[in-house]
Amino acid sequence: MGTVSPELVWHADEAELLRLIDSEVFLQGQPKRIGFYAPSFAGYSTRHFSSALNLFPTFSVTGEACALDCGHCGRKVLKTMAPTNTPSGLFEAARNLKRKGGLGCLVSGGCLSNGSVPLENFAPTLARMKKELGLTVMVHTGIIDLNTVDALKKAEIDAALIDIIGSDNTLGQICGTDISTSDYERSMEAMSNAGLNFVPHVIVGLENGKIAGEFHALEMISKFHPSALVVIAFMPIRGTRMANVKPPEPVDIVRVFGTARLMFPTIQISLGCMRPKGKNRVQTDVLALKAGADAIAFPSKEAIEFAEEHGFSILFSPYCCAQISRL
Repeated sequence: MGTVSPELVWHADEAELLRLIDSEVFLQGQPKRIGFYAPSFAGYSTRHFSSALNLFPTFSVTGEACALDCGHCGRKVLKTMAPTNTPSGLFEAARNLKRKGGLGCLVSGGCLSNGSVPLENFAPTLARMKKELGLTVMVHTGIIDLNTVDALKKAEIDAALIDIIGSDNTLGQICGTDISTSDYERSMEAMSNAGLNFVPHVIVGLENGKIAGEFHALEMISKFHPSALVVIAFMPIRGTRMANVKPPEPVDIVRVFGTARLMFPTIQISLGCMRPKGKNRVQTDVLALKAGADAIAFPSKEAIEFAEEHGFSILFSPYCCAQISRL
């Protein structure tokens, strides 16, 4: 990656940051290939590729329930997931998915007061989904303890996804919880020690659209051995307390993304599905391509055209972009 350091990217002013990205220094020595992902939990269609209903949905093991009331989510995201509140209900939903030609799913849910998703009792069902149905199974964990880590490892899930927040102030102010950054660090340590494939997600701008603990989140992740890394960004959701908060600018997102690319030169890094829409998305996507993205979820058509025009090898996929960890 040349002589550019993560610290240089992180501390560069906007003009210098954009100059570094435009210089293509991030692509030196790396093959120009990109995966464009469009799982079926959101509608997506371009002339290049469309998401297909029920190929890769998201299930919630808590329905719409969550003990937290985070300002950016307010339980609204849970409404987009299919409720599977019992192990038998989850397996039946998975079996129906398989019958319809589905490839896999993301199993998620709301959090308990300690920031965990109650997954341990669902682990035997996850194992059946793998062994009997042959589905790809991703699991969103939240804070996770050793027992649940062991249960997910035995279930042979494909990957555990965990949002990593690097600021205690963000956790208290936005999520209204006394969970600390050290809880996330212990969660990653448990997964890493168990050999569980895990994919941390770094959220840009969660503290009211501003950069806060993102660099610390990357530093925590660097202590372990993730299977891949996903960068996402706060986007306002109607009906939440943060509905009118201005999201981070594309330059803020690419600052985090470019820093991550230099900190983790050998792992796959994705620009995930949660990020601002409209013109900001177009600019963010193209900047992420310049900064060495391996995958982009629900890419703008401009990003696809940029990749075509610049000779990228392109893969289109109906999976969750965390699937890049399995390639």
